[in-house]
Amino acid sequence: MAANGATTDCDEVCRYPLRSRRWYLCRGAPAALLLFTFRRACAAEQAGTAEEIKGVAFAESGDAHRVLQSAAPIFLGDEVGTETESRLRMRLGHDTTVRLGEKARLKIERFLVDAGGEIVLSSGPLLFDRPRGRPAAGLQIRTPFGLIAVRGTRFFAGPSNDRFGVFVERGSVAVTAAGQRVVLRAGEGTDIATPGAPPTPVRRWQPPRIRAALESVN
Repeated sequence: MAANGATTDCDEVCRYPLRSRRWYLCRGAPAALLLFTFRRACAAEQAGTAEEIKGVAFAESGDAHRVLQSAAPIFLGDEVGTETESRLRMRLGHDTTVRLGEKARLKIERFLVDAGGEIVLSSGPLLFDRPRGRPAAGLQIRTPFGLIAVRGTRFFAGPSNDRFGVFVERGSVAVTAAGQRVVLRAGEGTDIATPGAPPTPVRRWQPPRIRAALESVN
């Protein structure tokens, strides 16, 4: 059921499976999509929605592989990815936006709507954005290079200058790797050369590097 109390299609599928299957078939939905929608609607919690896609983006859960289209639901436990020269913008909860660049892989382990959770970024670039003035998200992003603790902010994480970089455009994040922790604020960044290496000392990124990082997710 939607937050405003209205009945959604997912509610109909779970409450009246036979009637709902006929409802979807009448609209020409393929049988495989129908079965997937029925199973996921009853068993999974929606974490967000795909908003804008350039190229090819997908979501995987177990043996299921879905090519994402605009407005497609994204569920807890999904591993979301992009292909070469592809981009994905998705919304998590009400006002958190995540952009992925090419060849990115991100898994939504937990996401408490607008309150926190845990995301795993396995590869590729990411831009995380929450509106100015929102409270701290309590969100953690795990990567092969280290842990990023989000404090309600807009920041980039991913390949930059042939290493893994984290840059904060607004707000702050704490980056922990190899037992060392640095706190970044607006305009500051750090690098992690390889998995298992510590973060470099905090320094201000120069405009050319900032532009290249943001272009990789837009």
